[in-house]
Amino acid sequence: MPEKQLSDSLKWKIKNLPESPGCYIMRSGGDVIYVGKAKNLKNRVRQYFQSSRDHTPKVKAMVEKIDDFDTVLVDGELEALMLECNLIKRYRPRYNILLKDDKHYPFIRIDLSEPFPALKIVREQFRDGAKYFGPYIGASAVREVLDTVRSVFPVRSCKRSLKEGMKERPCLHYQTGECCAPCAGNVSSEEYHSHLQGVIRFLSGHDEEVKRLLTQKMLSASNSMNFERAALLRDKLRAVDDLMQRQKTLSTGQDDMDVIAMSPSMEDILADVMLFRGGKMISSTIHILEGAAREEAQEALIRFVTQFYSVSNPPAREVLIGIDLAERETLEQLLSETAGRKVRLHRPERGDKAALIRMAEKNIEDARIKIETRREKLLERTLGALNELAWELELDEAPRRIEGYDISNTLGQQSVASEVVMINGECRHDQYRHYKIKTVEGANDFASMKETITRRFTRGLEEIKQRRELDLPLEDGSFSDLPDLLLIDGGRGQLNKALEALEELGLSIPAFGLAERVDEIVLPDREETILLDRHSPALHLIERLRDEAHRFAITHHRKLRQTNSIASRLEKVPGIGPARRKAILSHFKTVEALRSANAEEIARVKGVGDSFAKAVYAFLHENGPAE
Repeated sequence: MPEKQLSDSLKWKIKNLPESPGCYIMRSGGDVIYVGKAKNLKNRVRQYFQSSRDHTPKVKAMVEKIDDFDTVLVDGELEALMLECNLIKRYRPRYNILLKDDKHYPFIRIDLSEPFPALKIVREQFRDGAKYFGPYIGASAVREVLDTVRSVFPVRSCKRSLKEGMKERPCLHYQTGECCAPCAGNVSSEEYHSHLQGVIRFLSGHDEEVKRLLTQKMLSASNSMNFERAALLRDKLRAVDDLMQRQKTLSTGQDDMDVIAMSPSMEDILADVMLFRGGKMISSTIHILEGAAREEAQEALIRFVTQFYSVSNPPAREVLIGIDLAERETLEQLLSETAGRKVRLHRPERGDKAALIRMAEKNIEDARIKIETRREKLLERTLGALNELAWELELDEAPRRIEGYDISNTLGQQSVASEVVMINGECRHDQYRHYKIKTVEGANDFASMKETITRRFTRGLEEIKQRRELDLPLEDGSFSDLPDLLLIDGGRGQLNKALEALEELGLSIPAFGLAERVDEIVLPDREETILLDRHSPALHLIERLRDEAHRFAITHHRKLRQTNSIASRLEKVPGIGPARRKAILSHFKTVEALRSANAEEIARVKGVGDSFAKAVYAFLHENGPAE
């Protein structure tokens, strides 16, 4: 590949680079594609535009796209690292190492400054004086912990704002013994906080009190011949044992620490983060740094650490790492700033802490085997299936985008169509669409299909024209990314109507029908149908797309029927005219939400008021639910 030809403005910028620490921001067409830091900006940035023989393929591809860059000067290495970290999180540049799943893990939050604190699941920590426990590996783990807590300590789970002296009707949790009902004035703030202290001890890793109380309740239930209750408590006791057994105790004391190990997997890098709190392992999670396998191990570790930790997810006081780090002191300073306290980075070479690094590396190896096996199966399920489908349908190449269509109605009423999308063999739920049939009367699936295809591709052609005039990429539009293949759910009649609509619009897009009887592929230019092998990846792919189209159409059709049924029932409520009816349905969005709302919630709808809300609630519930 010939060396990149630099524009005059780029040459001038390179010539006048400062010999100072700072960050550089590489751009292509106005978009930020890479962010880096350097002790000496002049030396570092010039390297990109010199001979490319020593560049990795990734750097070569990036340099070819660079048409501009900016620099930001700072006072030292720490400021450069902090700025680089913030810029990467802000722009998420294409050529930087990025975490595939940069989500925040859940914590349990207890605000002891409130008179009756609730146990809340949150995704971020703040320095607000509240107590935080976690992070937990996922929402299911948090719910498991909270279920155990509430079976022993009657603390509230609702989101209501409570004050001393309240006298409200308690909810079902009070009846089941899972809440002491502070809302009803059944407990003082001091008594409630005494329950919370038990919760805090349990969440801090001390399970003795919980196990003792569960055992007492189990024996009491058994002695009272309430064996069903005793069995439930026995299961809760086992759940506590299982929960605590999964948290391996460190032999190095009761410290908080994080353990990070990394290893390449194909073109990516896998990182395992084990979190120890109070000497017990609370989670071990695998993270993926996409396309980072060619990067230096130290650079990859710095990138991971700076993206993983934040003010809302601070590091422990000690972070164990598996490699030596030249910029260890600078990274320690950044982590200390993030946590608001001293953080130590340490690479143990022997003893119990070194064994923890080996444990994390073992976790990574196990994850690597599973991930690579899953990738092979996914390739067979997607790209392999697309190649097979292209061969069966005699297409020139495997289709990138496939759209599937289905019609749903009940005796010709509330007729709707669905459009589902698959890109590179994977469903793209964000691009699914519904169409309410407008021009067809009665149960005419053929005409309904023609209307749907006509409307979808008319919009597509209009948007293509608009985006080309504005020089915008077609694949980013709502309708301008046209499919390479259409799947029409049904036989030859529906398929012919779809092709007729395309022809009238001047489009030629390959299409096929899928008859439901034995999943026969119907092609427009063949009398005979195609029957694929039942174990064929191509058949499984088109069945997935067909089932999605069917499910999506049925779901929307059902919602329309329910909404229409509720709307017709609202018409019979005295005083509820078209304006109030529309306001109620618009406010609650779904039929389920309206049915589950009480009169007070209905009264909050603008223009409804208390008396009409009570009438609506009574009519919907006393007369039975709408079918």
